[in-house]
Amino acid sequence: MAEQDRRLSREEVAQLEIGHTAIGRRSAWFLTLTLLACLIAVPILQTVHEWRHRDAESGWMPQYWEVWTMGAPALDAFRGSGPGLWPRMKAANAVLLERIHRYESRLEDESILTQTLLGPTQLLLLRHLGVGNEQAYLGRDGWLFYRPGVDYCTGPGFLEAKQLARRAMEGNEWTPHPQPDPVKAILDFHGQLEARGIRLILMPTTVKPTLYWSRLAPEGTPWFEPVHNRSYATFLEQLSAAGVTVFDPSEILAFAPQLKGASYFKTDTHWRPWAMERVAAELAAFVRAQGMALEGDARWFRREHLVQGMGDIAVMLSLPEDQALFEEETAQIHPVFDADGLPFSPDPAAEVLLLGDSFSNIFSNEEMGWGGHAGLAEQLAYALQMPVDRIIRNDSGAHATRRMLATEMSRGRDRLAGKRVVIWQFAARELAMGDWQMIPLPDPGSASASPGGFLVPGMGARRVVEGRLAAASPVPVPGSVPYKDHIRSLHLIDLVPVGGGTALEADQAVVYIWSMRDNRWTASATWEVGDRVRLELSPWSEYEGELGTINRSDLEDFELQLADPCWGEVPVSP
Repeated sequence: MAEQDRRLSREEVAQLEIGHTAIGRRSAWFLTLTLLACLIAVPILQTVHEWRHRDAESGWMPQYWEVWTMGAPALDAFRGSGPGLWPRMKAANAVLLERIHRYESRLEDESILTQTLLGPTQLLLLRHLGVGNEQAYLGRDGWLFYRPGVDYCTGPGFLEAKQLARRAMEGNEWTPHPQPDPVKAILDFHGQLEARGIRLILMPTTVKPTLYWSRLAPEGTPWFEPVHNRSYATFLEQLSAAGVTVFDPSEILAFAPQLKGASYFKTDTHWRPWAMERVAAELAAFVRAQGMALEGDARWFRREHLVQGMGDIAVMLSLPEDQALFEEETAQIHPVFDADGLPFSPDPAAEVLLLGDSFSNIFSNEEMGWGGHAGLAEQLAYALQMPVDRIIRNDSGAHATRRMLATEMSRGRDRLAGKRVVIWQFAARELAMGDWQMIPLPDPGSASASPGGFLVPGMGARRVVEGRLAAASPVPVPGSVPYKDHIRSLHLIDLVPVGGGTALEADQAVVYIWSMRDNRWTASATWEVGDRVRLELSPWSEYEGELGTINRSDLEDFELQLADPCWGEVPVSP
């Protein structure tokens, strides 16, 4: 027997020993039952948690039961798509995958395990390992960085052929592929404005890692100069050769006098007020030097106001409320007022139009947590001493404001009338990650009126209605973007009045409604096509000045985008 054992190689002996590990019956039962208990306990705890926090008025169904309801919309898509088995299967599969994605996102956000463990776990990782999460990176001395900004600086060149081809294939079964080439879209927009006799000033706004990359490097690393994406120089050269005017604020922000400290917040993606005001002053001087604006009439003045808040990147970490790693930051803003003491408001008749994202909006909209009436448009108006028009949306600077401009013009409101210059401001990270859609602007005088047949209450009126959800725009996952609030768009049909009253003028409506507040989904974020919902509707025009700059997703159907929308709120039960 010993002689036979000696014939076995070491690998064969190891295989015999590993392959014949003995597990007793009791051990096997214990491990099996423990695994089953862990698997069953999570949905039971989640269901009990949801039951205890249910809303008895709106009905209740555990999240885990929603899996069994996903087949109906997919079946409707299969029946309603074009002829042929394959197109029908693709349509049904896209609907089913989108529902699964939204279900997983909602479950992740509202899971009792997430709510209980995420904050303390993230705090432990930050405190002992210096690790952030998939969207927030921790730098030295308490500096936080938004991952897309870091990826923009360190990733492949956004104009490289391979990168453009790769990005063109991004997307999934329920979202379209992006148009990745910023030069193509910018030249198209430049040409459309030029045909109207309007000058374009492009303002790609520096992201924080471009200037403060050394906070992510080992201590003692010498600072040299701003770090841009390696395609940025080529980008500027191509635009210059095509006659596009570019105002690049990176040098202003990098080499500004350091008496006031850093140009950006430590825990936020955005610039500090004094840095934004300096850029606005330099931009105004640039506009005048180019002969793009007339002399102003000194109609604006400023006041001082101290604001305090927690940066958006710190909020994205989802830390416990009593955490002490990051403190609120303070800043001095300067709200702008007219000669009558009224806060700045955009003037559609102004010669200058600003298209901007959250860098323009950060100190303009109080919903962002840093005060109001002191954003880039306000400071530009103060520096020019002229009225300024603006179209601002917090996210998707690559296409959102151009889409809003085209929609306004299609509704018959020509926001380009009387304009001499359009300033297009967007975060530089959009160059590498944005969807640079080709958006044609309607020809002057050819705009279509808003389609009829949509309910819009009169000014000051409120109508409580019930209807069926025919379409809904997507909602971001809380914490996935540096904006704590979001508005989604709904298309309601089969409207009926609630509580009696006069008959409705139309049986459908396009509705804007809160879908995320303070990085938490509202009830409307979980509504699906086919749901019957009850809402109190009022004209959107009453809220547009206050909420029009909030991050919003629109319906895919462009005809629905042209309809005059309502603002919707879930009515409070008496």
